[in-house]
Amino acid sequence: MSALITPRRTLLALLCLTPVVAVATWQALPFRSDELATVQVAVGDIESNVSALGTLQPRRYVDVGAQASGQILKLHVEPGDTVKEGQLLVEIDPSTQQAKVDATRYSIEQLKAELEEQRAQFDLASQQQQRQLQLDRNGATRAEDVQVANAQVRSGKARIAVIQARIRQTEASLRSDEAELGYTRIYAPMDGTVAAIDARVGQTLNAQQQTPLIMRIAKLSPMTVWAQVSEADIGRIKPGMQAWFTTLSGDGRRWSGSVRQILPLPPTPLEQANQGGGSPTSAGGRVVLYTVLLDVDNQDGALMAEMTAQVFFVAGQAKQVLTIPLAALQDASATPDTYKTLVVGKRGTIESREVRTGLRDRMFVQVLSGLSEGERLLIGPAGGPGE
Repeated sequence: MSALITPRRTLLALLCLTPVVAVATWQALPFRSDELATVQVAVGDIESNVSALGTLQPRRYVDVGAQASGQILKLHVEPGDTVKEGQLLVEIDPSTQQAKVDATRYSIEQLKAELEEQRAQFDLASQQQQRQLQLDRNGATRAEDVQVANAQVRSGKARIAVIQARIRQTEASLRSDEAELGYTRIYAPMDGTVAAIDARVGQTLNAQQQTPLIMRIAKLSPMTVWAQVSEADIGRIKPGMQAWFTTLSGDGRRWSGSVRQILPLPPTPLEQANQGGGSPTSAGGRVVLYTVLLDVDNQDGALMAEMTAQVFFVAGQAKQVLTIPLAALQDASATPDTYKTLVVGKRGTIESREVRTGLRDRMFVQVLSGLSEGERLLIGPAGGPGE
């Protein structure tokens, strides 16, 4: 019986020791690259940029308003029409303005008639004055009569001057009335496209308090992107900086341009509160954004007003350089732009190595030194003792 027990105990002991030996042996072996999550050092292009959202607007546009009150009789254009400078756009009922012009003209005619009458009386007064002066030299008249004759001449000159001033004043009113009559026919102030019409035939306009807007005429090339850049990034934006953007309807097409202007003041607090998230906030809790203007050619008319643009301001570019994913960077070194990486050797050994980095985008970073093309870097174990 004891002879049977001894082999069984020996077999049981061997079975218990087998996992321990296997684990110890596995830990002593080097890592295998297929057991690790790794990435390869590759050659590629990299671009460092600042992203922002923007809205497209025409670079040049004019809001056409009405300077005369009245009912719109006819609109000669529709939205989307191309117009030339001086082309007739709108006709407003001119009845009121024409009546004012006619009345002013009649007033001028009346004043001119009064002027002729006053000149005739002045001539008579001048003749009477000459007779009184002749009689006075002969001692045949009273001094009082001479004084009356002189006064009538001076009075006649004054009345003539008054009427002439009234004529000039009325002629100025006539010019104003004629100008207002001319405003009933509105012409295009420049070449462009009718972007929008805010009035309709039959609508009555009142230009007494403020100028009613009728339509907008815009040049659709070039267009301007009004990009909203957060205060955290605005210091990296400079006039003349190259940029590109895409639109929702562009099917991935890129438009390129350069920064024309950086507006010194952010939008109003209400406008800032309506901006999208992702930008830093001030102590008051509102989003602080600055407007950057970017011009772009639009000869093919693919860009339209109010389109949303995803803008990328190019802070730096490098082509055909060594790159690695940002996930491959480990702890930062004391030296600026220097990080530790874990390089996986051919036999699965792992080496810690410092690398100096350059430009980076949202996913990749440029390698300036420390790595070679084709080397593999550990970004985290897929299994094994490192877990």
